[in-house]
Order: sequence, then C-alpha cells, then structure tokens
Amino acid sequence: MSKQTPTRRLTAPAIQAMKGKTAIASLTAYTAPIASLVDRHCDFILVGDSLGMTIYGMTSTVGVTMDMMIAHGRAVVEHSERSLIVIDMPFGSCEESPEQAFRNAARIMAETGCGSVKLEGGAHMAETVAFLAARGIPVLAHIGLTPQSVNALGGYKVQGRGGDADRLSADARALSDAGAWGIVVEKSTESIARRITQETPAVTIGIGASPACDGQILVVDDILGMFPDFRPKFAKVYAELGTAADDAIAQYAADVRTRAFPAKEHTFADAVPAKRG
Repeated sequence: MSKQTPTRRLTAPAIQAMKGKTAIASLTAYTAPIASLVDRHCDFILVGDSLGMTIYGMTSTVGVTMDMMIAHGRAVVEHSERSLIVIDMPFGSCEESPEQAFRNAARIMAETGCGSVKLEGGAHMAETVAFLAARGIPVLAHIGLTPQSVNALGGYKVQGRGGDADRLSADARALSDAGAWGIVVEKSTESIARRITQETPAVTIGIGASPACDGQILVVDDILGMFPDFRPKFAKVYAELGTAADDAIAQYAADVRTRAFPAKEHTFADAVPAKRG
C-alpha cells in the first residue's frame, strides 16, 4: 500500500504571497473540534487572546496568560493540518523589550508547533518585530483597535478617523518595514484600510475594517451566533448555534425530568442476546 502524502501546511510567506491575488480567509479557533472544522476552509487560524472572553468569561483580554495561550494553541495545532496557525502573544509578554518578546515567542512556537505569533501595537513595536523576524519568528502585527490597549484608547472606538489616519498609516509602514508578514487592522475606517493595503507589502487582514483589506478575520463564536446578546456591527452571523444549543439543552433537561431519557436504546442489558446461526 502506498503511504498517503501528508498535507502541507500553509506558511507565513505563502499567505503573504497571496496579496493582490486571492482574498485571505481566516477565523479564530481555541479548541480541537472547532480547529478541525475551520482548518478545512480557512487559510490561517488565529488562536486569539479573545479566548479570555469567549472561553473564560473575562471582561477583557488583559488577564490572559502565556500558559492559557500555549494550552489552547497546542490543541489547535494538533487538530489541524492545512492552515497556518498563528498564536497571540498575551498582554505583558512582549512589551518590555525585544529580548522578552523573543523568549516568550520562542516558547510559544516550541511548545505548540505554530507557524507564527501575533502581537499588538504600532510603530513602537517595530523594533520588536524586526528582532523576532531576524531570528526566524514570523510576526503578524495588529493595529487599529488593539484590545490589550483598550484602557488607553478610551474604549472600543472606531480608529482611523480624522488625523488618526496618518498615525495608523505610519504604524503600518513601520511594522511592514520591520518584517511583519501581515497586519491585522481592527475596527477602522474603509479609507485608512485601503490606504494601508496599497502602501504596504504586508497583507492586511481586516476585522471591522471593510472589504478594502487583503483578507478578513472574525471571532468564530460571532459567526456561529454563540452569544445571541452580543453582536458586533462588523460580524456577520452565519448560524444561530447559541439559540440551537439552548433549545437542545432545555429539551435534554426536560427529558431527564420526565424520565424520557435515557430510553431503552441508551441502556445496556445484563447479557448480550445470542446470535441465531
């Protein structure tokens, strides 16, 4: 028997080479079953620090730890085959110095097997991006609304309006020049997204930043409707799994209370009936 050829993963350079050719599709994933589903359809998977809110119920991403990112990152890597896996560097893991960022990024990659890390911040993080890239660590940058800095930004406000557009443009150029293969642009105006996409060789990945970007990313829980009471303006809901799950759980509880479950087909007999010859 011939051995099946292993699936070859997409790499950061392969994703960057898609700029201007093919729109790049991406979603977050934090668990094994979701990773295996997303992997069939998307070009890269982000193990985002948004897991702090979607998985752990935190009010922001600030409390997410390295250990949390590594545990979820390992699950996603092990249950995917094709997509590039990118893992967020959590708050406090890369801001102190390029050397600190390298130690933590190297740990994430070594302990998970991912193909890239993502870090938040503008031009002030360019030195760190260059330090990582020069040492073989592919970096996806993140500008615009950066959730780890939401307290300094004054809330979840749209970025890139007025004079702020020049700052975002300068951030993108600095990060791209430093070696970032891609830049996530979050909750920003269409005009600045288009400008950044045209000005930089890095691919732009929008989340609430219009179709002007080279690709798109959303939180998988948002497109699946897992939180019916929370609907970001920029997220399209493709399924109402939150409502469906609520209905299923309610029916299960009702069946247990009326003893409709477990039924005979869910119960093991004392002896297996003999087969007739």
